[in-house]
Amino acid sequence: MLRLDHVQLAIPEGAEDRCRWFYAGLLGIEEVPKPPALAKRGGLWLESGSVRIHLGVEEDFRPAGKAHPAIAVADLDALARLLSKAGHEPAWDDAIPEVRRFYVQDPVGNRIEFMQG
Repeated sequence: MLRLDHVQLAIPEGAEDRCRWFYAGLLGIEEVPKPPALAKRGGLWLESGSVRIHLGVEEDFRPAGKAHPAIAVADLDALARLLSKAGHEPAWDDAIPEVRRFYVQDPVGNRIEFMQG
């Protein structure tokens, strides 16, 4: 194996704008164009450096409550404040003493972990 190319999370039909606001607007992950053959399916593709997240429309959507991507960031405290002000309250987790991290739910309920990079 060479590397992880991307993580795909499911979203319900019609949730693109809410997710765009969260991932691109709030977190600053750039939306990139999907290939034309895939664009008609809905969803979003997002990238920031080596972090690539695909949000795909799933007909029988159920948010990922346990499975999640973990994203390392440079300033975890600043991100926690930003998310909190936007109504996405961080749930800090100290289960691994040497790793500072928290979880939030995206606008459709998917679990996302952020950790100090």
